[in-house]
Amino acid sequence: MLAANIKALRAAAEKTDGVIELVPQVGDFVAVDEPLFNLYGKAQGIDEAVLRTAIAFGSERTLEQDPTFAFRIVIDIAIKALSPAINDPTTAVLAIDQLHRMLRSVGRRSLRTDEILDGTGQLRVIFRTPNWEDFVHLAFSEIRAYGGNNLQIMRRMRAMIENLGQTLPSHRQDELRQQLSLLDRDAKRLFLYPEELALAAIPDSQGLGGHSSLAAGTDKSAQA
Repeated sequence: MLAANIKALRAAAEKTDGVIELVPQVGDFVAVDEPLFNLYGKAQGIDEAVLRTAIAFGSERTLEQDPTFAFRIVIDIAIKALSPAINDPTTAVLAIDQLHRMLRSVGRRSLRTDEILDGTGQLRVIFRTPNWEDFVHLAFSEIRAYGGNNLQIMRRMRAMIENLGQTLPSHRQDELRQQLSLLDRDAKRLFLYPEELALAAIPDSQGLGGHSSLAAGTDKSAQA
């Protein structure tokens, strides 16, 4: 599913004084005969043609209403670079640079809930979209799994987490703290030498190459 016309679905639900639930998320694969909608109340009387015309299908995911697809593309570049066949952590670090920028942008936005209300505050459409936790898990989990034994990746990810923790609102912090804890636990599991473990604990926006005494924070008086 590529996109959904939420205004049309809300109008149809309002007209019948019912509630429409869109079952798949944008970006999901939808097979023939899979349910697209759950209809509640008088919405069960809506013509199927009206509902079908509010949905766009295609053979591949697009960026139009699918924000996690952009993350997916960059993450795939990173984990491909971290594969034993390629072994290019510097390219993975460059991909993390872009994830850092994208995650900060998402973290500063007001991510809406799955409930679409009408002008009177009545629930009309249930339309599931990724929340902050989804974006964070997507950005970190696979790269940490594939690159956790690489000092360059560990230091760059730590720098990203610490910088986002300092630059995003307080309600975004819990997930970032969890990712930092996972990074610490992976480091203790993977780096057996104390010297390497200590090195992995140093944030570095270049992976390995920045000054090891520099903090990961952003100077608020001169932000980029």
